[in-house]
Parts: sequence; C-alpha cells; structure tokens
Amino acid sequence: MDQGETEIRAAATGSASRPQDTRGRRAVVAALMLAMALAALDSTIVSTAVPQIVGDLGGFSVFSWLFSGYLLAVTVTLPVYGKLSDTFGRKPVLIAGAVLFLLGSLLCATAWNMAALIAFRIVQGLGGGALQGTVQTLAADLYPLKERPKIQAKLSTVWATSAIAGPALGGVLAAYADWRWIFLINLPIGALALWLIGRHLHEPARETTRRPRIDWAGALAVFACGGVLLTALVQGGVAWDWLSAPSIALFGTGLGLVAVVVLVERRAAEPIIPGWVWRRRTIAAVNLALGALGLLMVAPTVFLPTYAQAVLGLAPIAAGFVLSVWTLSWPVSAALSQHVYRRIGFRNTAMLGIGTATLLLLAFPFLPYPGRPWQPALLMLLLGGALGLFQLPLIIGVQSTVGWAERGTTTASVLFCRQTGQTMGAALFGAVANGVLAARLGGAGDLDSVTRALDSGAPAEHLRHAVADAVHAVYLGAACAAALAFLTLLFVAPRRFPVLKSPTD
Repeated sequence: MDQGETEIRAAATGSASRPQDTRGRRAVVAALMLAMALAALDSTIVSTAVPQIVGDLGGFSVFSWLFSGYLLAVTVTLPVYGKLSDTFGRKPVLIAGAVLFLLGSLLCATAWNMAALIAFRIVQGLGGGALQGTVQTLAADLYPLKERPKIQAKLSTVWATSAIAGPALGGVLAAYADWRWIFLINLPIGALALWLIGRHLHEPARETTRRPRIDWAGALAVFACGGVLLTALVQGGVAWDWLSAPSIALFGTGLGLVAVVVLVERRAAEPIIPGWVWRRRTIAAVNLALGALGLLMVAPTVFLPTYAQAVLGLAPIAAGFVLSVWTLSWPVSAALSQHVYRRIGFRNTAMLGIGTATLLLLAFPFLPYPGRPWQPALLMLLLGGALGLFQLPLIIGVQSTVGWAERGTTTASVLFCRQTGQTMGAALFGAVANGVLAARLGGAGDLDSVTRALDSGAPAEHLRHAVADAVHAVYLGAACAAALAFLTLLFVAPRRFPVLKSPTD
C-alpha cells in the first residue's frame, strides 16, 4: 500500500461529531455555503460602491479602513473562535458569529457618517472571523477524510463565485438601488443560514469532567497584539512613513504585546493559542506554508489589475477578467487533488502544486512588453490550478492529524497565518513596487500616482515601462514566497502526515 493510501485509510472512517443523517447533512452543507458566501461576498462587494459611499458620507481620506478594519477584525478573532469552538462546540460559535455579522450588516446600512460605517464594519469583521474558521472546521467534522475534498471544493467554488460576482453585484446595487443594500442583502441570506443550522446541525453530547476555563486574558492579549501589529502593517507607508513616529510606536507596542501574549499563554490552563500548535511539525509546517501562500497571493490580486490597465491598456472589467480566470481553475484543481494525494501523500502533492506555482510566478516577468491579454490570463489560469493542488491537501491533511477537541484551534491557526501573510504581503510588496518606481522615475511618484497619471490619458510610455518593472519585481517576490513554502514543506513537514487511526477520528 503506498503512502497516500495509508494516510487515507487511517482516517477514512467516521468522526465522533459526525452522526448527521444524509438529509440533515445536506442541509447543514447548504447552510455552511451560505455562511461562507456572506464572508466571501463581503470581501469584494463593497469595493465597487466606494465612490457612492464616499459621495454620500464623505470621509475619502479614511475610506480604506472600510476594508482594513474588517480584515483586522476577522484576522485577530480567528484564534479566539477556534479555541471557543473546541471548548463549547461549533454550533453555538457559528450561530453567535452569524448573528454578530448580521447585526454589523444592519448597522452598516444605517451608518450616518464614515466613522460610524468603519466602526460597524469592524463589528461585521468580529462575526466574520467566526464564519470563516468555524465553517472550515465543520466541513472536516461532517465528512470522513475521503469525502472532504467534495465539501472543500464546494466552499472553494463559493469563494470563486463571490470573487467574480461580488464587484458586479456591488456596482449594480450602488448604481440602481442604494449602496446600503450592499449590507441589507446579507440579512435574508444569513437568516436562512441560521435557520438551517439551528434546525439541522446536531452535535453529539460530549462528556465533560470539569467546567471549561476560558482564557479571557489570552484572548484580549491576542486581540490587542494582532490589532496593533496588523494596523502597523496596513497603514505603514500609506498613512505615514515606515520610519515615522507612529509606525515605530505601533511596531514597538506590538512587539511588547507579543511578549505579553507569550507570558499569558504559558501560564493559562487552556490557552487560546496553545504551544502544541507550533511544537507539532505538521501543524507548524502547514501554518508557515499557508502564511507564504497569503503572502504570494497579494501579487496577482492587488497588482495584476493595475498591470492589466496601465500596461496592457485594458478597461477595468477586462482587467478584472484577467485576474478572475484563476478562480475557475482553483476549485477544479482542488476537487481533483484527492486523486493525487491518495497516490503520493499530502506533502508531496502540496510540494508539486507550490513548485509549479513558483515556476509560473517566475515566468511572469518574462512576458513580452506590452504583450497580449491572453498571456497573463493563461498564467493565472495555470496558477489557480497549481495553488488548488497546494492549499487543499494541506488543509485536509492537517485537520486529519487532530481529533475533534483540537480541530477548531488547528484550523483557526492555519487561516490566521494565511490572513496574516496577506496583510504582510500587501505592506511588503507595496513597498517593493513603490521602490522600483522611485528608482525608475528618479524618485517621483508612487504606484497610485503613476496609474492616475496614465488614466488621465497622457502619453507616457516611460510610465508604463515603470509600472511593468514594478509589477515584475512584485511577482519575483511572490516567487520567492512560493519557494519558501516549498522549502518549508521539504525540510519541516514530515514526509507522511500523522493522520489519526482512531475509527472515531
């Protein structure tokens, strides 16, 4: 029997938390897809309505916090919700998160100025952290290992569809209705998801010998530390210079809070971020590898649309299509990955995917200038397939190395690292792009100012070359992140994931 078959058969049987009948499980899966759609749509639907929102509420100088505030709240709450779901069960955490998300949506629709809208977006993000982490954990709870690619592929399809439909839906609602409907549309979707979860999700009673002890001090420390450091990364180089007093103060405070988190968590009886998350080679390797995935994803998602418009001369919709093609191949590749990791194992499948992704990212700077739109689109189509082969085996594999009582914490740590990687990537690659532009243009302008100048219609071939060089540098950096993920799996991850052999998982 080969390595992949050994891993599959070791945990292909049921789970203690998987007593759902087929009909009930289908209803729960529908609810999970709806809940995931809420979180996925909210990441994209707001973007196209920003002009209408700013025109109504004002606050153009701080509108970026509509996205940053939501992202920060989702990211820093992931570890907390993961631990809570392991302690109290998935159902109460998912319901509480969905209610909080819907409350935030309702409040966003009633916002009277930009400050209120940003605050309510943060409330949404506090609920969104529960949606993202708990949905992924429940997907592993409901299905045995050999069937998990099906549910994960469905969830990946939700993200892919949201990436394409979100901006279009936001634009339609803002243009023909009112931007507030962008948030109100969440209410019926969320209500249906809540009804399905409440009616059909039944978790078995678990024997408890003692009352659960909640690490509230650790939760507060993690929230404060993550919030400060992520704010420093998001705003550094944007609201203030990297070496300015605010930036130094935030990073200094964040590092101090890291020490506080370590001290508090080492003393806690049931820490929010337990030490075993980093002591176990498999989990640590997957955390680092998916952190690198978050880092490299910034290159196409943030910089490719700019490249398509500024260098290729495409309209915004066509530029969005160049990017969106990877959302077509990613879920297909993820769904088919089971046929690969059953033969060669989780680690080797992920290494095959990220190795291919490294080569594709390295190929981007060698595209001809200015090139044809199909060339970067083809690379993105192949890149989506490679990353689907990389991410899903790692998530399914690492979830299968732990039992029910540790799965929420493990899943949350993986998602937290990926989200943190994306935040770091936005800051790092933004600095890289602006540095290349400054070198090419003699210190004049950054990426935003250059693209605005090109949008004005002024003939400036040297500006287009500068943008192309800047994006090429970003893709080289993304290739380095992919190579780092490959090396992490090669040297840190065990050759065979220690999948649980217990029939009750």
